[in-house]
Amino acid sequence: MIETLTALNESAQTIALAGGAETDPTEIVFPEDSFWGRLRSWTESLPEALQWLGIIAISAIPFVESFFGAFIGIIAGMPLWAALAAAVVGNMLALAIVVYGAHWIRTAVLKRQKPKEMSEGQRKRREKAKRLFDKFGIPGVSLLGPLALPSQITAPLMVSFGANRHLVMLWMFVSVVVWGAGFALLGIGFLNLISG
Repeated sequence: MIETLTALNESAQTIALAGGAETDPTEIVFPEDSFWGRLRSWTESLPEALQWLGIIAISAIPFVESFFGAFIGIIAGMPLWAALAAAVVGNMLALAIVVYGAHWIRTAVLKRQKPKEMSEGQRKRREKAKRLFDKFGIPGVSLLGPLALPSQITAPLMVSFGANRHLVMLWMFVSVVVWGAGFALLGIGFLNLISG
């Protein structure tokens, strides 16, 4: 496992260097009295477990998710693989809670009650959301949803439309990794920009 993580970190550094980065982002040195220097010093002074837990907690927040969690981890001085892994774990934990919770609530409500009458406005909004879901499906909503709404909203919404919760989780995992990796690479580019 450690060999795999080391190889992953080396691969990520190679990608960053090949993408035009002048230096390895984990070795960029900022002046100690700058904001970035203080942030990195503070992050490095924390035990490694707290660094991971901080990024996991940040990534569970809607609108922050894996993409900004990974970005923040990179900026704070974590290696690419660690920031991305922690961000994905945090985002997926939050998604698991809301997706399986939404499924449980939907099942309980459908068993106990007759459908409630909706107002004309509510019905139109629901029909519009349902049409978009039908048009793009689970993969499209999962991958494109973060452009409009956090995944903690789009995922349970898909389940409320009757989508398979396991497929929603699978495609949300793909989306979380893709968006997290993209923003982690943006974080590396940002570090190279401000250090140059």
